Amino acid sequence: MSTPADHDPELHCAEYALGVLDAAARLALEQAARADADLAATLARWEQRFAPLAEDLAPIAAPARVWTRIERDLGFLPTRQPGASAASAPAAAAAAASGWWNDLRVWRFVGIGASVAALALAAVNLVWMQRPTGTTVVASANPYMVATLARPDGVAHWTATFDQRRRDIVVVPAVKPTIEAGRATELWLIPPGEKPVPLGVFPADAPATLTLSADVAARVSARAVLAVSIEPPGGSPTGQPTGPVVATGPMKGAV
Repeated sequence: MSTPADHDPELHCAEYALGVLDAAARLALEQAARADADLAATLARWEQRFAPLAEDLAPIAAPARVWTRIERDLGFLPTRQPGASAASAPAAAAAAASGWWNDLRVWRFVGIGASVAALALAAVNLVWMQRPTGTTVVASANPYMVATLARPDGVAHWTATFDQRRRDIVVVPAVKPTIEAGRATELWLIPPGEKPVPLGVFPADAPATLTLSADVAARVSARAVLAVSIEPPGGSPTGQPTGPVVATGPMKGAV
């Protein structure tokens, strides 16, 4: 494909569908898609995947004080200097607004945060769409549980989303963890008062789906904890963590 070398085509198309690429990157991808049928199909597939998500999102109005704070922090509402005339305030505000509104760094910062959250949700949506049509689905008001797997210093490394209906856990990296060569990351469920239960080995730097048995899935609750340990390739040979535990996080009901 003719996408830039530092971008995975799937991720690049997902970023396009999310609307977080700048104008130059969007134009480059559109031009590449016109000359590459495979890339065009990938782009269309991601746009179709995100369309249902947008339809399900209800708009939520932020309180006026939130916007006031944001505008002030970004320089949209400058503080009047002693001796400045009231008439000069609108012009100063307009100049400040133009500065931050057109500052690509601001929108890249916002876009990165949106990408992490949206791509995590996209991974869950991808699992849903790729399920066989004959899968039985049990109706539930809140079928998802989530956990943020963080280091002891609070830095998040992965997010995990558990779908109670399908007994799947989707693990998505929040950063790109550095794992020693020849070692693997293994996910563990720790029910209250019990020993860790192995859930499977997963790639540290890419989204992954782990399917649980009915017995293990029934032990996932808001009182359980997920953990990630460093193990030999293929996972722990003992059924319990043998290497260092690098991240943990409690399960919570998704809202």
